[in-house]
Order: sequence, then C-alpha cells, then structure tokens
Amino acid sequence: MISSANQPVELPPLTIGNVPIGFPVVQAALSGYSDLPMRVIARRHGASYSVCEVMLDQFLLSLTKRQRTRHFLDIADEEHPVGGQLMGAEPEQFSLGAMKLVEAGFDIIDVNFGCPVKKVLGRCRGGFHLSQPAVAIDILKRTRDIVPDHIPVTVKMRRGIDDSDEARQQFFEILDGAINAGLAAATVHGRTVVQRYIGPSRWEFLKEVKTHVGDRLKILGSGDLFNAHDSLRMIEETGVDGVTVARGAIGNPWVFQQARELAETGKLPDAPTLHEQAAVMREHFSLCEKTYTVERAPLLMRKFCIKYSQSHPDYENVRLAFGRLRTREEFETAMTLHYTEDGPGRHVPRELHGSQEE
Repeated sequence: MISSANQPVELPPLTIGNVPIGFPVVQAALSGYSDLPMRVIARRHGASYSVCEVMLDQFLLSLTKRQRTRHFLDIADEEHPVGGQLMGAEPEQFSLGAMKLVEAGFDIIDVNFGCPVKKVLGRCRGGFHLSQPAVAIDILKRTRDIVPDHIPVTVKMRRGIDDSDEARQQFFEILDGAINAGLAAATVHGRTVVQRYIGPSRWEFLKEVKTHVGDRLKILGSGDLFNAHDSLRMIEETGVDGVTVARGAIGNPWVFQQARELAETGKLPDAPTLHEQAAVMREHFSLCEKTYTVERAPLLMRKFCIKYSQSHPDYENVRLAFGRLRTREEFETAMTLHYTEDGPGRHVPRELHGSQEE
C-alpha cells in the first residue's frame, strides 16, 4: 500500500470537465467552515481545488450585498478553480440558484445530494433526494441545462439513503442519470444518509462505483480522510480519480502539501513547527478580519483555532486558551503563551477529528 511502501507514486492530474485541477487531493465543502479564508489558506498550502460551504437555493435567490451576507459569494483571485455547492428541494428554484453561483464566478457548480442532517432531510433537501431518483435527475438536468456549457456541473452523493437493495438501485439510477445529463464528476461518500457519521466509510463501495462508470464520469472519494496517508490509500485501493478531504483539513491545511510530498517522495514530511503553525493561524485570522470585519472575526475564528491547536503537543491546554476567544487581543495573548517558543508540532491524532463532515 502507498501508506507503508515508502515509495513515490505517480498520480494522474485531475481534470473536471474542461477545468484542470491538478493534484487529485482537494478540499471538500464543509458547512460552517469552507469559507473564503479557509479556502485561501488551503490553496496556499497545496490544495489544488476547494468547494465553498453549501448554500440553499432559497438563500441564494434572496441574497443581497449586505455586509453580513455578501461574503458567501466572495471569491479570491488566487483560489481559482473553486466550486460553488448548492442544495435545495424544487428543481426549478434549484437551477436558478445555480445561476447565482455562476454569476458570482465559481468555476464548477456542485449539487448536494449528500447532506444527512435531520432538518435538511425533513425539508426534502440534501441526502433526501437519493430516495427520489426522478426528482434528483430532474434537478441535475435542469441545472446542467441552465449552467453555461463551459462550466462543469458535479454532484455530491452518499452511497444511498440506507443499506437496502432499493436504496442501492436508486443510487445507481441517479448516478447513471448524472452521466446522461452531462455532469462531469460525482463525489461519493462511503456512508449512507441514515448512517450519518457513525461507523466506518465503506471504501469498497467507491471501487464498485468507479468500475461501474469507467471513463464516463470522474469519481472523487469522500469519507474517513484524516491525513495524507488516508488520501493516497483511498486512491490506490478504490481507483477513484481523486479525493476530497473534509474534517481532516479543518485547522490542518498542511494535509494537502503533505499528500503531495508523500506521493512524490514516499515519505511523510514532518508536522509543521510551532512557529509555522503560528504564522498560518495569524494569516487565517487576518483573512477572516478582511472578509467579515474586525469585530466578527474573533468569534468566527474560535472554532478554527481550536482545530489548529490539535497540531500542538500541549493540545489540551492550548485548546482551553482559545475556547472563549472574543477579541484579537485575546488571540494574541494565547499565541504568545503557547507559540512564542518554537518546537516540533505533531500530526493530528485520528481520534481528535470531530464528527462533522460535509
């Protein structure tokens, strides 16, 4: 396996439609996380592509340029190519929402049929569509029809609404419908909607999916990708064209460059030092201030700082220092206390990764 061979591996560059991506380990859409600052930081540390946090079609159609909402459609020049992800219930409204993402400048439009959150399912959105192939395929066709030809349309799916035979048939019906509608790629999560985040992601299903579609559709794998080893191992074991890192990228943008180096050399690079971590955290904080305002940034950065702290050897104490972050001054106080003296960092232990992945 790649993860233990200590040998370089040559991975074909990923292309989605007519959009060249490059190295096939990319950042997934993450609700509440993959905003402009996180995407830019990931891009600067080796991510070849990222997807924004999912947006509702209704929200997009009502979106104004007010200060508190305009950031949802902000795109930095340096982060192209970047994908815009959309979720909704009604096919016509869904396609109109897709056009809002096109107008904002997203390079790829991604349709979310994977979200397993209860309130989303209750409103017939996200993963619920896997239980109604006709509506799901209608959404894909309408979206592909309204989006300009030069912009690829992709879809995010789970392996089914549940583990029943009917759900399996529905999954492949929708997958074939995506191909017939002209979609360029599908991201497939190895868990069911009902399963949510409990239990392991079934990677063998991804292999089955890739065998089924062959060269007709690019397949990106998702689920249980927490480090560089996982990312390369999924590609090797399943034959997917690329992988999307979700939880494993929160507060750990180095995972993308680590995957590149592991592929190129067969060796995992050292974890970032404390000074390297501090520089990225300050960089992320400044981007957050520019995106949201100085007043809002500390509260929004709190969750990221807690995640960044997982790379610190004294994680438990560092985490507490960021737990009630309210001002830039409090951030700098915590940084001075825990990151002034340089030293080796650590690769984030698997058990520390949270339970929220999108």
